[in-house]
Amino acid sequence: MGEVDPAFIQEPDHRPKLSHIEVEGIPIIDLSPILNKTVEDPSAIEGLVKEIGSACKEWGFFQVINHGVPLKLRQKIEEASREFFSQSLEDKKKVSRNDTSSSGYYDTEHTKNVRDWKEVFDYLVKEPTFLPATPDEHDHQLNLWTNQSPQYPPNFRVVIQEYIKEVEKLAYKLLELIALSLGLEPKRFEEFFIKDQTSSIRLNHYPSCSYPQLALGVGRHKDPGALTILAQDEVGGLEVKQKADQEWIGVKPTPDAYIINVGDIIQVWSNDAYESVEHRVVVNSEKERFSIPFFFFPSHDSEIKPLEELINEKNPPKYRPYKWGKFIVNRKSSNFKKQNVENLQIYHYKLA
Repeated sequence: MGEVDPAFIQEPDHRPKLSHIEVEGIPIIDLSPILNKTVEDPSAIEGLVKEIGSACKEWGFFQVINHGVPLKLRQKIEEASREFFSQSLEDKKKVSRNDTSSSGYYDTEHTKNVRDWKEVFDYLVKEPTFLPATPDEHDHQLNLWTNQSPQYPPNFRVVIQEYIKEVEKLAYKLLELIALSLGLEPKRFEEFFIKDQTSSIRLNHYPSCSYPQLALGVGRHKDPGALTILAQDEVGGLEVKQKADQEWIGVKPTPDAYIINVGDIIQVWSNDAYESVEHRVVVNSEKERFSIPFFFFPSHDSEIKPLEELINEKNPPKYRPYKWGKFIVNRKSSNFKKQNVENLQIYHYKLA
């Protein structure tokens, strides 16, 4: 990416500190109790549900081990990612995202109207994926999105689809645990995803950067969906804003673990019992970094609002309903060009 372009430079208040602090505080949760089908221990599952609830409430982030996703599959997709990004820019751009596909390669994403120091490849979980044509609530047209697949590496599509299948299973398990932690039926959230989910997987490459004090791999943001399941390499770089003191702390890489964060949708469903937490990615002056997030998104026609079971006279709804498809199409429209206003956030739907 050459010399630093002003488009990458963060405002002084949002520039990273070079003294990157990694802490052990983000909970590491062992999912063995729900994977061992032969011996199901109700007390172990109850303890697991409490751990999940506490992590969602206190941090909005946690890591999971013994999660059931085969290590071999993860290694295969990590290798495919490295092979894809090792190509020339000309070859990568042969599968650039365009007006007819939200999948594919690009290197010009903006977060908070500042360009990110990264390049990505996006792939849709469901093919085709249906999304509204425009954010206009009166426009009922739908766009049909399909995936692009690069010619190199040659087994790319097979590897990514095998991986998606396993990570999606983990996502449903985590949703059940989160539902139970809120006192809901375990399958309460499933209805939003079974038909026409809009989920996607992303391959991230963060090149080394000679100006780590000025640029960010991804600027500060909150994830708009329900859950994000992140595989990061040993380089690290993810920072989370602590709820207690609003300080940025690094998430230390744990071998073979996944980093999970609850997104805006769960914040709304839970009526603020759980909060979507701000996070960002710092860049490294010496090493490149790779990561693979899975974004678990509901169907485009899902109406997102506080769940009836969690609201009452003492805890009235804190958000007005919104349509997920319209929300995400509006939000994505600001990802690829600098604008003069902040992109759409759930606080815009907050009730006074």
